[in-house]
Amino acid sequence: MPKPYPREFRDDVVRVARGREPGVTLEQVAKDFGVHPMTLNKWLRQAAVDDGDKPGTTTAESADLREANRRIRLLEQENEVLRRAAAYLSQAHLPGKGSTRS
Repeated sequence: MPKPYPREFRDDVVRVARGREPGVTLEQVAKDFGVHPMTLNKWLRQAAVDDGDKPGTTTAESADLREANRRIRLLEQENEVLRRAAAYLSQAHLPGKGSTRS
């Protein structure tokens, strides 16, 4: 996966694309900055969502969701470790096989 463009760069390209002169296409702006036109379209759509001009998930909300999902995965792993430890410990205290206690 290619390395993402820095936030400042994306913001600058979006600002230039929004303020472009009449007759200048998005494809020309994208070419001038060395990005694919579809990438620029995606950045413009996300900027419109972030600005509240369009409905959708903002960049901040996406970051919050990613962090929440990361924490959920971590907690699920911890829960699995605890579940296995509890199962192991419960087996260790059962009388019977291999026990020398009387």
